[in-house]
Amino acid sequence: MKVYLFAITFFCFSLAVAQTKINIQIPETTITISKHIYGHFAEHLGRCIYDGIYVGENSEIPNLNGVRIDIIEALKQLKIPNLRWPGGCFADYYHWKDGIGSKEKRPSIVNIWWGGETEDNSFGTHDFLNLCEELGTEPFISANIGTGSVRDVMDWIQYTNHDGKSPMSELRKKNGREGPWNVKFWGVGNETWGCGGMMTAEFYANRFRLYSSFMTNRQNSNNIYRVAAGAYGENYNWTEVLLKNIPKKLIEAISLHYYTSASGVIGAGKNPSGSAINFSPKDYFMTIKSALKIEEIIKNHITIMDKYDKDQKIDLVVDEWGSWYGEEIGTKPRFLYQQNTMRDAIIAGVTLNIFNNHARRVKMANLAQTVNVLQAIILTEGNKIILTPTYHVMKLYSVHQDAELVNLKFDAPLYKHKLESLKALNASASRDKLGNIHISLVNLDNKKSHKVLFELFDLNIKDVRINIISSEKINAHNNFKNNDLVKSVLFTKFEFNSENLDFKIPPHSVMLIKLITDLNNL
Repeated sequence: MKVYLFAITFFCFSLAVAQTKINIQIPETTITISKHIYGHFAEHLGRCIYDGIYVGENSEIPNLNGVRIDIIEALKQLKIPNLRWPGGCFADYYHWKDGIGSKEKRPSIVNIWWGGETEDNSFGTHDFLNLCEELGTEPFISANIGTGSVRDVMDWIQYTNHDGKSPMSELRKKNGREGPWNVKFWGVGNETWGCGGMMTAEFYANRFRLYSSFMTNRQNSNNIYRVAAGAYGENYNWTEVLLKNIPKKLIEAISLHYYTSASGVIGAGKNPSGSAINFSPKDYFMTIKSALKIEEIIKNHITIMDKYDKDQKIDLVVDEWGSWYGEEIGTKPRFLYQQNTMRDAIIAGVTLNIFNNHARRVKMANLAQTVNVLQAIILTEGNKIILTPTYHVMKLYSVHQDAELVNLKFDAPLYKHKLESLKALNASASRDKLGNIHISLVNLDNKKSHKVLFELFDLNIKDVRINIISSEKINAHNNFKNNDLVKSVLFTKFEFNSENLDFKIPPHSVMLIKLITDLNNL
């Protein structure tokens, strides 16, 4: 395999800034960064669905079949590739047949996991799948294997996917949908080691085999993508047991969940993992350290996967990730409503960089969650919405979707807090179909700028465009009075010629650098 090397060198011209040299490696055999890494997650939790995405057809808020139009337009801007629903913990308590047919006749459900709220099931399968069609995104359904049955899952797949005559396709037509939606992505349970049934790995492996066997035919001619409910964090035994006991013909992917916090402790309750807004420099450092931990975890799970799946037929799906802090003061317990600051933009930037860099195995990921819950990209209050700093990172990084991975090799300067230190710069890169190179660069250091010099020899760069997300304070956030405090803007403080590009990347900031190889392809 031939490897073409281009050098990008970062120099510092003061004692305060370390010197860094980065090499861009473009291999002849490429790895594609799957667009599905940029997926999202909408659970029946708090105000994510009801009073978030869905306000009902009779709402004064402009809506399309009950779904907020402003949210639809915001999600379209992100080009989201997939959307996971209905949970989460809620998935293994949800019975899909309660959410179809006449809305007036649907039975209600008590959401035992998240606040004990009674839901009227007005948002169900048709609403979700029609929303996905409107967004041009792939639905990712988590099937109930906790309180549901094999027959329930079989019927749900037939209802959504069968194009011929069958009991479930006829029921679908009776409920107003003639043709199928052809749902490809199916999660077989959720967190089955915890809220999904408190199962052992061995028990779940057998249960997965049972359900998976009846989700499609032996040839999987309908192209169902079955995702096994995988481990949380460092539970490597769970991954090993599943891969050891599930035949490859029954599985397409295994999931992984991981949440970032300052304390390392997550969960609903009274500030288990610190405040989303009011945090100290130590809290910031520990949160970023927690976010970076996911790379070690991914590497270790991949090592196990490579042991049992040498042909790389099984993908790794990180279908829950994000920051988890204490609930905002004054909000309903267990609704998991939290603000979103520049710190969360940093977390999103480094996490997506890690996913990009491990695109050989990581083929899908889902940020938790879309609206009003945890590291949400959108917050709502009445008829108002906020696009959070994380939203703007996701929009910037969308250029990496289905692009070719470009490897970056460098020794970054250190970001120090007392006796501990982290690498200050974090990055990933890709090359699009037009030949342009996109580099996403994050400065984790909340104190120092870093002067950067790119050597562009032999790259044939005709122009450069840089966008940046930054703020004066690390806890800066958008609010309902000002939605523009933290957003992506053009960065113009750089010098560029055919051989060099230099600038300073400010503290706690996220950059997207576009190296343009053809002026006709701006």
